[in-house]
Amino acid sequence: MKVGDAVTLRCSTATAASTQMEFHVSRYARDKYQFDQALFALNGNVIFANFLAARTFAQKINQKRNLANFPEQAVKAGQINALGLIDELQHFVVQQYREQKYPQVMKAALAWLHEKISAEALAIALRKFADEFPPIKVYRRELSIDDYLVDPANRENTLEEMIMLWLSNMNPACAPFMELFDDATLEKETAYMPMLASLRDFFETQPKFGPDNQNLIDMLRAPALANPHSLSAQLEFILQRWGVVLGKYLYRLLGGLDLIKEEEKIIFIGTQPMRVPMFGEAKLRGDRLAEAEPEHFTPDREWMPRLVLIAKNAYVWLDQLSNKYQRAINRLDQIPDEELDQLARWGFSGLWLIGLWQRSQASQRIKQMMGNQDAVASAYSLFDYRIADDLGGEDALNNLRDRSLRRGLRLASDMVPNHMGIDSPWVINHPDWFVSLDFSPYPAYSFNSADVSSDDRVAIQIEDHYFDKSDAAVVFKRIDKWTGSTKYIYHGNDGTSFPW
Repeated sequence: MKVGDAVTLRCSTATAASTQMEFHVSRYARDKYQFDQALFALNGNVIFANFLAARTFAQKINQKRNLANFPEQAVKAGQINALGLIDELQHFVVQQYREQKYPQVMKAALAWLHEKISAEALAIALRKFADEFPPIKVYRRELSIDDYLVDPANRENTLEEMIMLWLSNMNPACAPFMELFDDATLEKETAYMPMLASLRDFFETQPKFGPDNQNLIDMLRAPALANPHSLSAQLEFILQRWGVVLGKYLYRLLGGLDLIKEEEKIIFIGTQPMRVPMFGEAKLRGDRLAEAEPEHFTPDREWMPRLVLIAKNAYVWLDQLSNKYQRAINRLDQIPDEELDQLARWGFSGLWLIGLWQRSQASQRIKQMMGNQDAVASAYSLFDYRIADDLGGEDALNNLRDRSLRRGLRLASDMVPNHMGIDSPWVINHPDWFVSLDFSPYPAYSFNSADVSSDDRVAIQIEDHYFDKSDAAVVFKRIDKWTGSTKYIYHGNDGTSFPW
């Protein structure tokens, strides 16, 4: 930050505590898309209290567009959220200017325009703006435009909103959303453009502001001028230039950038070049260098450096052994000693058994609902971390372990704690252990599929788009039948449109 005339952007408690983002939407767009009126504040600006509100707003627009033939016209929630965030940050800058430089700046600006443009032209422009971008009571016809503008505070607020509207229309990155806040009628029928040109002259006579000591209009335009074709780059500019003084806006800004990055992830089909990790790479941590992601491994034992491990898919191996020995071998304790002897003679000292755990029946049922009637449950969608009943359970494993150890074979298996099936006791009894929301993160999601829960206390439903492979369906729906509580729990997918 510069010293002297430059001013620190302080984030007041009232402003920082806000979790809402807003921007102006024309009467035309409100009528066309039938946005929920609950989204609009008293001043007529649309409010996004969270990402769900932005997604709902985007869905309303997409429903009216021919996305089947023109998919590039799809509106993304991250971009809508960015519009609201940029507008809100610009309002924040104006607020800080009033608090730190000139509390009556908008009143003085109106007086300037009254003299430079004329009282009549100013009144016509303010009135036309209030008609094109009406406050909620004016839109509902509960209050006339004249009654609204008779209040000096409303006139000042309207002027500030006109500045924000002009900034949006002058921002090339906002072009895909122009129908929401097009100012063509204002420009054609009023002195709107001469007013904005005159306002820059006005702010040139006022104290400079911000990290680059600019007049207020130039400071507000700086992000768009630096990055004219990218809303995310404009947010990055604000983060870099103003980030240290944005208070709680900083977290909202970072969240907005994350949402855009998530939506813009490229989906790769097929193999791609991969960087091979080089273990031993160092990174700077605080004031010292440390190994990347240091782990607390068990100290090496004498057998570890000499371990030669063979992996066996438990069910496949048992089936192979059944064919080889011409008898049913279905349990771990039925694996013949001859096989263990053979592994030892070949020089193996470890046996890694894959697929030992009790699998999710919902996994099998979902695969069958997808059309694969011969499918078995996934080895990585588990009902519980216990040895599978049909493999003989813990007793059968202990039997195999004891026989293996006598031959110098150690048993190994793997555990990934979040590889739980959606019908697991963890989901049923401890939904708080999982990342979830009280509402669906995507308004277009619907949950009308069959209940795949085996527990009478809870219903579990997969998102409908899962079954036609049109969406990876990042949440499933959990309904507590006793309390009525509903949770939307996040689950894995492989980053494509295919269910996982």
